[in-house]
Amino acid sequence: MTGVRVLVGTRKGAFILSADGKREQWRVDGPHFAGWEVYHLKGSPLEPSRLFASQSSGWFGQLIQRSDDGGRSWQPTGNDFSYDGVPGTHQWYDDTPRPWAFTRVWHLEPSLNDPDTVYAGVEDAALFRSTDGGQQWQELSGLRGHGSGPSWQPGAGGLCLHTILLDPTNAERAFVAISAAGAFRTDDGGQSWQVINRGLLSDGIPDPDAEVGHCVHHITMHPSRPHVLFMQKHWDVMRSDDSGDSWYEVSGDLPSDFGFPIEVHAHEPETLYVVPITSDSQHYPPDGKLRVYRSRSGGNEWEPLTDGLPQNNCYVNVLRDAMAVDTLDQCGVYVGTTGGQVYASPDAGDTWSAIVRDLPPVLSVEVQTLP
Repeated sequence: MTGVRVLVGTRKGAFILSADGKREQWRVDGPHFAGWEVYHLKGSPLEPSRLFASQSSGWFGQLIQRSDDGGRSWQPTGNDFSYDGVPGTHQWYDDTPRPWAFTRVWHLEPSLNDPDTVYAGVEDAALFRSTDGGQQWQELSGLRGHGSGPSWQPGAGGLCLHTILLDPTNAERAFVAISAAGAFRTDDGGQSWQVINRGLLSDGIPDPDAEVGHCVHHITMHPSRPHVLFMQKHWDVMRSDDSGDSWYEVSGDLPSDFGFPIEVHAHEPETLYVVPITSDSQHYPPDGKLRVYRSRSGGNEWEPLTDGLPQNNCYVNVLRDAMAVDTLDQCGVYVGTTGGQVYASPDAGDTWSAIVRDLPPVLSVEVQTLP
């Protein structure tokens, strides 16, 4: 029977939750890398048993781990993040080689076309690629070499490259998002990049034509329509119908347009999910009620989804990579909180239940649909 595997990264390890297609009984496996921060955990869409994990520690630094058996065993990759072939160095904006001192790998994105290719977004913001399953990494330096690079500034969470979207119809096209610089697109496999922030407005940047400086929190797309992008930024939910060339707001009747994650229904390209929080200084749900909001119209009209979610005295947050969907016939939606709960809805958001509680704060949630 078809099943699902939910990959959960937390402040103190990784957990793998699995169930059959009914999604009623869940097996919890973990913690993997107990005591380590696992900022992101993601599986290959081509080889379901291959997983990648970003493992970091303030004491021991950053590692990337790979599993080829669905998480039963792990091996550290080469972690050869380098510039011009020199391990452990990178080229700073003034062309001075300096030791690479990134804080963490924020996001890992396996290729849609090659099981040995995987991308890594890091802090300070840079994009790396491995073509040998993670053993060696090279920076796609055209991104940091963009003319706007010297004006990039960190958001509250750091100068992080946290979103990598690969176009399933065009292997040369990809999108990334950086806080707080904005969104960028490549049309030549990462050699060159263009800023795609037209239409974004941000406090402190009153000029609507400001090239960079926008604190984008997350971007998503439906694979059947890769030219349509949806964005949750520091304030505002945004939409682009032209591959990011222009954006317009679709926050509509949300109780707050501030939040971190945004996802699209697996089978309905106009159905979106967000989790509003009160403000940039109050990272908890409005009125202490955890509500996932759904739009069936591509934005502007939103409905609260509350059945099974706590509606009293709930002061958790849902981070940018902590919401995901599966691809079963009745799309499942999954949300992880900073309170250590992972909630699942097997019916596209209509009803929810906690499939696990009392984990360390959840940093990321990804889902694999298994044969």
